[in-house]
Amino acid sequence: MTTLHLADHIVPVSSEPFADGGVAVEGSKIVGIGTREALAAEFPNCETIDHGAAAITPGFVNVHSHLEITAMRGALDSVEDNFAAWLLKLNAIRTELGREGVLRGALVGAREGAAAGVTCFGDIGRMGRVGLEALTATGLRGIVFQETEFTPDNRTAKDDFLALAAKFEALKQDETGLVRVALSPHSPYTVGSELFELLAQYSILNRTPLSIHAAESRDEIELLAKGTGLFSSFYEKFGVEWSSPFSTPIEYLERLGVLATRPLLAHCVRVTDDDIERIAANGASIAHCPKSNAKFGHGAAPLERFLERGITVGLGSDSVASNNVCDLLEESRFAALMARNRSDSERFVTAEEVFECATLGGARALGLDGEIGSLEAGKEADLAIVDLTHDAQDPVTDIYAALVFSSNARDVKQTIVAGKIVYSKASETTSQRPS
Repeated sequence: MTTLHLADHIVPVSSEPFADGGVAVEGSKIVGIGTREALAAEFPNCETIDHGAAAITPGFVNVHSHLEITAMRGALDSVEDNFAAWLLKLNAIRTELGREGVLRGALVGAREGAAAGVTCFGDIGRMGRVGLEALTATGLRGIVFQETEFTPDNRTAKDDFLALAAKFEALKQDETGLVRVALSPHSPYTVGSELFELLAQYSILNRTPLSIHAAESRDEIELLAKGTGLFSSFYEKFGVEWSSPFSTPIEYLERLGVLATRPLLAHCVRVTDDDIERIAANGASIAHCPKSNAKFGHGAAPLERFLERGITVGLGSDSVASNNVCDLLEESRFAALMARNRSDSERFVTAEEVFECATLGGARALGLDGEIGSLEAGKEADLAIVDLTHDAQDPVTDIYAALVFSSNARDVKQTIVAGKIVYSKASETTSQRPS
């Protein structure tokens, strides 16, 4: 059975937007895209859903999230001492919540994403099965990155690797058609060099994607470049054996062979021109999280320079403990404004560019652009329907500007994954809301 989704605006992303058209969906696939008249002629006598004054876009791809931290929304906002204190309190609360508390929060986070038009998550978690269960229960697509524990000491590298590999292989048994699993060595300052090398080899041999927090904070840069600072004191206190590479985090990852795996690097706020060249030359991609970066006071990543260099960039909300909401439309607006407001900005990043980061760019960053990220026949029917009837959006002169600068998650009226409705504003429910 073919269903035609029609609307006043169609935004394919891979081609120019156009008015008065629609998308034909059969099963889980897009089978056609075009004007109302062309689709009616090609697909007569099929079900038709007219969304009216709305935009049909590819579903949003949130390439960097931590669903298992959803239950900590607002709980860490008063931690102002430093980034390390924030991380320590986060882990303490996660332990107190236990698996069931963390899972309840993850389900809330997945539903929030669905209601915001997010159809695919790149989700990182210590309890990888929690993220997988939350995405599966909500009907969403995603890649769940099983994260390493705190493992900076080379003396335990082999045991740490075997423990992580066993956990990962067990998690892979629960992969579905929509949710896959991968690995996340947390960061250059929490994972030892030997473990990084073992994981890089494993990634290449098994074609397993990696996602890594990198070049995020001033403290990280001081530790990697000088071997001093907050993290160094922390390691000394707990008897961790760790040697500084005396380089930038990106150069360090290249030395270890990690960049050769073409990882998804989250944040990349504090990168040099040479770092950007290394990222581009190795074919790595970047998860840009402007709101989280700003909330921590880490700075503004040079989005414009990433794009100019041809680096694949997707947008991430990060956790709601460091952002408070999962809203890729708002993240897009913030990304554009932060990029334009950098003191060294040479041009305006456009609404179209950041919207592509929220859709096709995110799909590329996760290696899923052959399946999702744009409205094209043959791709999976992952759609976001964005209502355009609010006074704040009137008139719609430029559809990209209307979506990025005048819209937010509350304007999403329907979210579809693989042809199935997972959120509809009419009923304010997701397809599989848990009890």
